Amino acid sequence: MASLTPASAPADNDNSNAFITLTKAETVGHVEDMEEEMGEKELRQQLIMDARDATQEEMAMGPWASLKLYRKAVMWSFIFSCSVLMDGFDSGLLSAFIAFPAFQKKFGKPTGDGTYQLTAPWQLGLSNGAKVGMIIGLFFAGFFTERFGCRWTMIVGHTLMICFIFIPFFAGNIQTLLAGEILQGIPWGIFQTLTTQYACEVAPIELRYYLTTWTNAQWLFGDLLSTGSLRGFLQVKSQWAYRGAFALQWFFPLPILACCFFAPESPWWLVRKDRAEDAVKAVKRLIHTSDAGDETARKTVQMMVHTVALERKGRSGNGRFLDMFKKENIRRTEITCVTWMVQSLCGAGLLNYGVYFFEQAGLSTEDSFDMQIGLDCMGLLGTLVAWFTMKWFGRRGLFLGSLWIMVLMFCIIGFMGIPPSTNKGASWAAGALLIFSKFIFDSGVGPVVYSLVSEIPSARERAFTIVFARICYNTCQIWVGELISYQLNPTEWHWREFSAFFWAGSALLCSIWVFFRVPETKSRSFAELDTLFAKKIPARQFSKTEVDPFDQDVNMDGVHFIH
Repeated sequence: MASLTPASAPADNDNSNAFITLTKAETVGHVEDMEEEMGEKELRQQLIMDARDATQEEMAMGPWASLKLYRKAVMWSFIFSCSVLMDGFDSGLLSAFIAFPAFQKKFGKPTGDGTYQLTAPWQLGLSNGAKVGMIIGLFFAGFFTERFGCRWTMIVGHTLMICFIFIPFFAGNIQTLLAGEILQGIPWGIFQTLTTQYACEVAPIELRYYLTTWTNAQWLFGDLLSTGSLRGFLQVKSQWAYRGAFALQWFFPLPILACCFFAPESPWWLVRKDRAEDAVKAVKRLIHTSDAGDETARKTVQMMVHTVALERKGRSGNGRFLDMFKKENIRRTEITCVTWMVQSLCGAGLLNYGVYFFEQAGLSTEDSFDMQIGLDCMGLLGTLVAWFTMKWFGRRGLFLGSLWIMVLMFCIIGFMGIPPSTNKGASWAAGALLIFSKFIFDSGVGPVVYSLVSEIPSARERAFTIVFARICYNTCQIWVGELISYQLNPTEWHWREFSAFFWAGSALLCSIWVFFRVPETKSRSFAELDTLFAKKIPARQFSKTEVDPFDQDVNMDGVHFIH
């Protein structure tokens, strides 16, 4: 027994030491976990504090102070939005060519009275062909933007545009022209959503409305330039009357393409890609650094990081196409899509066919083009007016008010069709009312839609939601374009001014939907909008509901902190 005791004692001592050593390791690990947890808690608190500070500072600045600080962002947004000017120019050419004598003679058929007309099927083919190309371009834009960012997507779009212009320029028959319109539609589709998304993501809260609605003004600028160019080519009787107009398209993409190589990437896209440090660098390029230093850029990006983390907590998706149809996003997807469709269904298609409408109402070709120029100028004036009236009426108020006035104007235009087309007084009156309707449209529905479709989606789903909404709009435009072609074409229904009655009814139905479904987004941060949608606040209560997106915890999984 004595010999066994010493042997067992060391064994017991070894076990005891092993136990003590293990306990110390566990304790050290537990302390490290606690320190890590406390460190993450402090980082979370710092993130929320920085995000709150950045949001409050943006809201307190006001438009003029925001413009002073973010004047570089405004410049880059304007350069990107010039792509929509090109889209408006090209689309305006196609709409006006239908009533252009040299184009009608080359691609149309004789009507028996010495004039030529494009048949309704080919009118639809050219218009719908471009829209098919736009839908292809939109799908491309959605996936390419999410993968490579706004800047490179825009560079690819302008490169394609330069190449595809050659096809309609050299087109010798209408089939080749159709192929050219389909291919040109691809970069047009890219421009239609990318410019709005970029403007929304580089602008502070108080400038979002102005930069996103400027897209509408650029489209009108393009349409005005196309109408003015064709008005100047009216006296040219050869094929260069329309080829010269096609050649002008090359003027736009080259300088925009050169600028895009030097443009900063969207900081929101960089945050979604967990590149927070790069996002800080991008914000520094968007602000005037003499007025704000590194701290402002850091806090601004922290606000973006907080918003993305908040959406992750609400399971708004992982930035995939199908995520916009999830339960958490479906309401926002519906509002975004139908809002853009309202821009087509409220009768805007009739305004876009202004030259053709005026001709069928009894005006000469020269007078019709002059009236179209007046139409575009009133549209531009309306967009500028909307910048000021939004301060009092908000997005929702302008949207609803302009729709109700358009219902009234279309009813009056319809009654102008009662006198025969030989009555020039009634034709001029209908033209004047259509011009005023254009002013109403572009002081409300036109620009407000661009603001709403960029603000309603969640940050993680913005690219895909805007693209899908524009696809819905273009699909709707195909149907609207077909309907208007048959309504106005003298070889088909030939409704003339009576077609306005149909669009008055359509605009009324649109206003009912807007009243119940579209919320007010004025002066709301993206985090506040996320919270309002998460709480399922009714659209009519958005402007009256106070929320604090910073009083709730966020999902920090995968969040990249900025120290």
